Amino acid sequence: MDAAAPRYIGLMSGTSLDGVDGVLARFGADGLRVEQHAFAPFPAALRAELLALNTPGDNELHRAALAANGLARLYAQVVQALLTQAGLAAQDIAAVGAHGQTVRHRPLEFDGEPGVPAVGYTLQLNNPALLAELTGITVVADFRSRDLAAGGQGAPLVPAFHHEVFGQAGQPVCVLNVGGISNLSVLGPQGAVLGFDCGPGNALMDHWCQQHTGQPFDRDGAWAASGRVAPPLLAELMAEPYLAKAPPKSTGRDLFNPDWLAARLDAHPGLAPADVQATLTEFTASACALCVQQHGSASPRLVVCGGGALNAHLMHRLSERLPGLRVDTSEALGLPPLQVEAAAFAWLAHKALQRETGSLSSVTGARGARVLGAIYPR
Repeated sequence: MDAAAPRYIGLMSGTSLDGVDGVLARFGADGLRVEQHAFAPFPAALRAELLALNTPGDNELHRAALAANGLARLYAQVVQALLTQAGLAAQDIAAVGAHGQTVRHRPLEFDGEPGVPAVGYTLQLNNPALLAELTGITVVADFRSRDLAAGGQGAPLVPAFHHEVFGQAGQPVCVLNVGGISNLSVLGPQGAVLGFDCGPGNALMDHWCQQHTGQPFDRDGAWAASGRVAPPLLAELMAEPYLAKAPPKSTGRDLFNPDWLAARLDAHPGLAPADVQATLTEFTASACALCVQQHGSASPRLVVCGGGALNAHLMHRLSERLPGLRVDTSEALGLPPLQVEAAAFAWLAHKALQRETGSLSSVTGARGARVLGAIYPR
């Protein structure tokens, strides 16, 4: 790595709502190098509030503003942990890329009229000004809204980064990120990129596990593996219209949430909780596998990242659903699964400071690629 290559920090708190992943990374002529990784779990009260703010409630503006402050303080703790691990100071970092916490994502809806397309909105709670004050480092945030303004979905944002770090000349590659929501990047052998949200990732599985076992997630998918898939419930879950939509498309907890699940479980009373968990895991695997079959069948391999890559049962079900494809984690390509998204936002911060585009219209459907992110100087 070029010794002069600037260092960036990327921060990601995703729809799984488990906590904040941070990486310290450098981008030089020979590519990406992640030098440090740190994680901070959400305090229980902050996690509960962020989860609650995904749905309408009382006094939302006040609560959202305070939750954003709390998130910025947790982000600052992760930044300090990375600096301490690396033995660096704030002035050694070019910028922090802080995505914020998505609580609503409704692109291209609501505000259209004849001859004027809808823009809709996407909302990531964050206080980048406070983060810049707490860390003494330039912060880049608000990565989605420019793409929405240009007629795009504003998501997913990671396919351009996946192309940069995982793309292989002459060979197609599929990259599946399984966070709370899952998204697929199809990296063509000549540089073409397609990307979109598949649907559910960990969000429904984590919710059901928390409700019935008190654990925040199903470690290794062991509980799901102990149950039996309920085919009628699986068929109803797979009938969700979003799954049949053509890309570009994106989704979130606005759709795949506990109320959505409860409405479908009502028609299937008496199922054992472990069988529901097995079915939810199969639902995630089936929805993701369907996307690969429809849009990435030419790829000989599927690279999985995000927290779902650590779910051994889910990985097994993906392999069973995609015979003939090599299914492995991003570790095989040099970047551990829990570092990928944070590294993507370090990369997007780097792009913003260089005034280079970080989006792909082939992914979001926007009128063109745009420089993404608002900059809060140190």
